[in-house]
Amino acid sequence: MSVTGPAAVPGPTGVPGPRRVVIVDDHELLRTGTRRIFEDAPGYEVVGEAADGEAALAVIDATAPHVALVDIRLPTMNGIELARLIGERHPGVVVIVLSAYDDPDYVRAAVAAGVAGYLLKTTPGRALVEAIDRICAGARLLDPSLRAGFDAPGGTGEVPPSPLTARERDVVALAAQGLANKAIARELGISPRTVEGHLNHVFDKLGTTSRTELVRLALTTGLVGGEPTGPR
Repeated sequence: MSVTGPAAVPGPTGVPGPRRVVIVDDHELLRTGTRRIFEDAPGYEVVGEAADGEAALAVIDATAPHVALVDIRLPTMNGIELARLIGERHPGVVVIVLSAYDDPDYVRAAVAAGVAGYLLKTTPGRALVEAIDRICAGARLLDPSLRAGFDAPGGTGEVPPSPLTARERDVVALAAQGLANKAIARELGISPRTVEGHLNHVFDKLGTTSRTELVRLALTTGLVGGEPTGPR
């Protein structure tokens, strides 16, 4: 990993100075190519790089970037889990997936984890910078090739905000462990009907139609992580 720059900077929009970017990818060649895109882009500065999730958290802790570009497939933890952790530890950082994978399950899980955009590595450099400009201005975007089934009205490619709540993640995590609704209810101190309601909300947010499909999504993409928060 590499780190440069001071630890405290303003937010990503409406401030003097460049937008500070951290690039997270386990392929050095791709990190180098992405860095060069931003070296040629006015208003941006790459302040750190990392090849895995644990290193990425350390870099972000040290540099306080405005933007984190995160790959999906990473050592130590996948990019979706990393995005969730960045959001918890650094809610001001704009997290954008930059991946070679266009699997709808990955896209849904990334959106549920709270990413601001999901872009593909085939995106030309200028288009990548323009997309990040829009995202930093408040848009939530998908790569144009991923928009089918996700488009907002008007075909802008913007993603409606639909990350899972902490309680919904608890329910999905326990469902992934094989617990029935009554057992989940006992574990969390809520009613079985409330569990059913949470699951229905998750189905709607992620576009899944069955408990089996939801559990498969959770297990294969790292949609949930950590221990349930318990009764509250």
